[in-house]
Amino acid sequence: MKQRTIKSPFSVEGKGLHTGVKTTIAFRPAPVDFGYKIKRIDLNGSPVITASAENVLYTQRSTVLSVDGVQVATIEHALAALYGCEIDNCLIEIDSFEFPILEGSSEIYVKNIHRVGVEEQVKERVYYEVGHAIEYFDNETGSYLKLAPADKFSVDVQIKFNSEILPVQNAFLDDLSDFKDEISMCRTFVFIKEIESLLKTGLIKGGDLDNAIVIYDQLIQQSELDRLADIMGIERKKIDNTGYIMNKPLLYPNEPARHKLLDVIGDIALVGRFIKGKIIAFRPGHRVNNMFARNIIQQIKAEQGVELHEVFL
Repeated sequence: MKQRTIKSPFSVEGKGLHTGVKTTIAFRPAPVDFGYKIKRIDLNGSPVITASAENVLYTQRSTVLSVDGVQVATIEHALAALYGCEIDNCLIEIDSFEFPILEGSSEIYVKNIHRVGVEEQVKERVYYEVGHAIEYFDNETGSYLKLAPADKFSVDVQIKFNSEILPVQNAFLDDLSDFKDEISMCRTFVFIKEIESLLKTGLIKGGDLDNAIVIYDQLIQQSELDRLADIMGIERKKIDNTGYIMNKPLLYPNEPARHKLLDVIGDIALVGRFIKGKIIAFRPGHRVNNMFARNIIQQIKAEQGVELHEVFL
């Protein structure tokens, strides 16, 4: 397989999930061995951040990169789109701190990549071919991720919550060619009991029922629902039963698990290599995904005897 980039630039705009700030983001073709890089064009000198797991600073409800004090947030859906469409090289320009949430998924990015087309480049893609299993276990959450040898990339995810509405769900991606039609449109989600505390910590200011699924798994007074809606700046809804609250019906019965799989791909994209191997993820999240990705990077360095800057050209 040759390396690939997009044939021509495209841009999208929308509000950030956590900041609520309107943002324009542009995707541009890039040369071979460029990888994924993000340019903050709103800052003096337009500093560039390499999209590497070892540049991740913060992982509460999103993945945030930081280099020399320059940060960019909520990158995971866009990077999942690039990785899912098998784009090796791309420059992303953004005019604010946070990527737009759009519809809460990778769908708009993927549609634009397919609209502008993909260009095959002259140099061969370098895969990381897994020789032996790489594992990460998190004592705090019980989360477990494993990368096992295989002749192609696949992901198997199980999520588990203490919730009658969303107890256990599974999702599986057999091949990256299925990402567009099976995973890219699956939306992020939040439990209703989390909303107020997230708002108090300065998060989800741009969240609404068009870009997120709300898990309503415990009945509360209608007056309290109305109060939360007012805080979020969204339309009030009369809700009589537990279930899912959103403006568009579920795309799949396991849409939340599929979105978690999307997040895994977005965070694994920060390894900087396409992988031939199978990822098994139990209760994944951005923090554990990042620690897992760092372990993979360290294994690549150990096996190939290269420095980090050589891995991420």
